[in-house]
Amino acid sequence: MAAKKTAAKKAPAKNSAAIQEKYTKTQILNTISENTGLTRKEVSSVLNELDSLIERHVKKRGVGEFTLPGLLKIKAVKRPARPARKNVPNPFRPGEFMDIPKKPATTRVKVLPLKKLKEFALN
Repeated sequence: MAAKKTAAKKAPAKNSAAIQEKYTKTQILNTISENTGLTRKEVSSVLNELDSLIERHVKKRGVGEFTLPGLLKIKAVKRPARPARKNVPNPFRPGEFMDIPKKPATTRVKVLPLKKLKEFALN
């Protein structure tokens, strides 16, 4: 019995021309859809799932870090509370003093570019 060969979908050649204007969400979905052969709905569901996955990683009781391989790393960084300070020299008006109010502990989101993303910016 002869095995039939199925034609695999070939991905279009990568277009590395620089894009001159910022894309909207619709333009991003359309471009990814055209270049991958997936429908717009499938691409949208993939991006929504990626959004959900990142949220679950950086959430309060999550691991606190998400890496998109080769592109970026997203971290949740906990900043401790700062006490109030009185009679601190004012950097904008020498000779005057000011009071700095206390600040509560917060969590900040830090996005770090990885090697591949840095190379994209250089080329």
